Amino acid sequence: MSLSLGVIGLGRMAQVILHSLFEVGEYVPEEVIGIVGQSRSIQKVLTQFPKGISVVDSNNPMAENVWDAPVKILAVKPQQLNEIKEKVSSKVQFSKDRPLLISVLAGVKLKRLQDLFPSHVCVRAVPNTPALVRAGVTGLSWGEAVSTEQKLLVEKMFQPISKVFDLPEVYLDAFLALTSSGPAYLALIAEALADGAVAAGLPRHLAHQLTYLTFEGTALLLKQKELHPGELKDMVASPAGTTIRALRHLEKEGVRSAMLEAVVLAAQKSREMG
Repeated sequence: MSLSLGVIGLGRMAQVILHSLFEVGEYVPEEVIGIVGQSRSIQKVLTQFPKGISVVDSNNPMAENVWDAPVKILAVKPQQLNEIKEKVSSKVQFSKDRPLLISVLAGVKLKRLQDLFPSHVCVRAVPNTPALVRAGVTGLSWGEAVSTEQKLLVEKMFQPISKVFDLPEVYLDAFLALTSSGPAYLALIAEALADGAVAAGLPRHLAHQLTYLTFEGTALLLKQKELHPGELKDMVASPAGTTIRALRHLEKEGVRSAMLEAVVLAAQKSREMG
């Protein structure tokens, strides 16, 4: 059976994408080859997938077969990109469309991808960690010459695990800073809120449970009622009450400014990585 999909780098996000593709029947394991950095990782990765998928380390001569697939997912760390050499032969022709390379590398621009992989058409995808529970968001930006069929294929890859946004590439650094880094910001806040509840007298397990439910309910309220965050804040903060006292302290400590700057700095770092 010929290869249909090659995955270069099999970290957590690549595994989530592959699991979803197998579950919805877009690909069968026998048509997929995955490349890992170290041979010791192979067995662990194989246990995560159905039988039939090929997984080899990057030093194995079979790793070159990944370039025979018409679709590749590039999921290595950005600093490893220069180590990856295109070994696909120009004689391989799959259709009138050039082979497709989907990069999930943070900050790496389409121009650089196209310069490194000139025989391919390239796509940038920016998914986030909630894709692990099929509640993610993914930003997509398209390189030149991507066909309509290839666009549909890429969108179908990410739709089962995330809401998909087609965006100009110039937006992707800010998109990453908000959506890809955002879960870490929120996890930090959740941890702090739960610690505060423990300090105020709640048992630890209950503090965590209530924190998660508060996050979930607040997000749903903002979304379903189409509220501006300031509107919800004002709904909760009654005159001379508990909430306005707490908000006054947060403003005094610069929490709003710190969160704003965190997103800006993450976007700046993404641009630097590119």
